[in-house]
Amino acid sequence: MSIPEITRNMQAKMDQSIAAFKNNLTKIRTGRANPGLLDTVHVDYYGSSVPISQVANVSLLDSRTISVQPWEKGMGAKIEKAIRESDLGLNPASMGDLIRVPMPPMSEERRKEMTKLVRTEGESAKVAVRNLRRDANDHVKRLVKDKEASEDEQKRSEAEIQKITDRHIAEIDQLVASKEQEILAV
Repeated sequence: MSIPEITRNMQAKMDQSIAAFKNNLTKIRTGRANPGLLDTVHVDYYGSSVPISQVANVSLLDSRTISVQPWEKGMGAKIEKAIRESDLGLNPASMGDLIRVPMPPMSEERRKEMTKLVRTEGESAKVAVRNLRRDANDHVKRLVKDKEASEDEQKRSEAEIQKITDRHIAEIDQLVASKEQEILAV
């Protein structure tokens, strides 16, 4: 494997780490309603456990209410039960065949807990990015050791790898800061 391939590979993996981090951030509750919040909730559908989005239309009614519209008549009660039993602390209410899921306002203490959770997630994402940097640098050092690359190429590639790493860590920091602002906004 050549040095450009190593850096391309590393950058692709770092991008995947950031995508996974963004996905984790959508699951962290803020004061506002977000249809992505129910992605982790599964409902029993003819003997198999499926996400709510596969048996109902999940959308926003307003900034504090999620609406769930089941595609089949008999699914309403099952969906309501699944949301109530999830660890999200939500209390759905049926209105005919429409299920309204109001978002309770978060206390100051809960907001602080959520910001700590966001920082922890951000730190794990940074660790993943730094591990990818270390692996890429080790790979380049192995190439130099096996005389497939020069020491000058090693220095240049390490500088390039560090630039890519710094860019990804700055993106993670920016995502953490914006999510914290979103959580702390009353």
